Amino acid sequence: MTLHSPADAVRPSLPDDNERAMSASADPPAAGGLDQQVLAFSRLLRAAGLPVGTDRVMAALRALPLAGLAAREDWRSVLAACLLDRAEHRPLFDQAFDLFWRAPGVPAGLPVAATNPPGAPLPASRRLGEAMATRAPPSDADGPVPDQQPGGSDRERLHQVDFDVMSVDEWRQARRVLADLRWVFEPLPSRRTQRAPHPGRADWRATLAAMARHGGDVWDLRWRRPRTQPAPLVLLADISGSMSRYSRVLLHFAHALGHAGARVESFVFGTRLTRTTRLLKGRDPDLAVGQVVQAVQDWSGGTRIAASLQAFNRRWARRVLPSQATLLLVSDGLEHGDPAALAFEMQRLRKSCRRLVWLNPLLRYDRFEPRAGGVKAMLPHVDAFLPVHNLASLAQLADALATPGALSSRR
Repeated sequence: MTLHSPADAVRPSLPDDNERAMSASADPPAAGGLDQQVLAFSRLLRAAGLPVGTDRVMAALRALPLAGLAAREDWRSVLAACLLDRAEHRPLFDQAFDLFWRAPGVPAGLPVAATNPPGAPLPASRRLGEAMATRAPPSDADGPVPDQQPGGSDRERLHQVDFDVMSVDEWRQARRVLADLRWVFEPLPSRRTQRAPHPGRADWRATLAAMARHGGDVWDLRWRRPRTQPAPLVLLADISGSMSRYSRVLLHFAHALGHAGARVESFVFGTRLTRTTRLLKGRDPDLAVGQVVQAVQDWSGGTRIAASLQAFNRRWARRVLPSQATLLLVSDGLEHGDPAALAFEMQRLRKSCRRLVWLNPLLRYDRFEPRAGGVKAMLPHVDAFLPVHNLASLAQLADALATPGALSSRR
């Protein structure tokens, strides 16, 4: 039994190399359904955010009949070589390929033995899932479909919308605003020095070297100054059930911090503590957040703040929390355990860092009062108590992190 490739459905086999060379420069095949399915797949990639232009689609249509496809992985390799130009786009492409090219939508002759098994997990990329659900109408524009940027009044309203009540379109715009938010960290002086044009600390080595170049006759005193480095950050985010509506926002927030040029460590906790620094190193925020969701076992479950802080203080504090670091604790403070144990762990945590900032979404309420036992135990040990429920609060946090002394007052 002979297995025919998808090329057999659109054009006859090529007898010699000359005809293969002529076909490489010819127009893509118009017969059959192969070209339409490749176009639909390219539009799916565009809707998911990949820069797939018309030239790459034309190259894929010319390459597929010449590849002699007999296996699913050959089909995947040809499409990836023609449609992708960056290595970090490959994970999203593989997810889209597994979702799109499967029975009964597989072209005639394409092997389907390697399709996803029943019960396979959903795609890690949220925007890919939305693109598969909506299946946007075809677009003839080259490159990805441009997102609609909100106007001035819409942008102001978007900054005030609570993450808890955002629609799908508002959340998509909020993620784009969060990715474009400029993070500037407070500069801290280090022990290392660098050359300075103004008087300060004398650089005798550079001064003597300059005198030697001029025969010792010219006295040109050189100077040095302390070198600055961005303040390191450590993020502890609560992913319990009461914080589940804000969990994905916090992960996108941690991803944006980790790619802002400073040393950032991130952890999430519910009933246990999980380090997510390496998982959030990817350039694509949706794929990185999807990896965190799959790796964390206690997502949207219970909460044990005292036990999680105890695990961080014992195992990670001395490894990832330098004395000059700023620790961002994101939690609502709803602890059902012993408040005395929570207060003890908060005191240890405060002594290990330069400043401790508590970000609480409950501060979105004007009449919020610290009546819960966990809130009362945590509040005396923090330097600042700030809200984190919309884009405006995150922008205020960015300004506070960039301003020296803005978060240094004890409350």
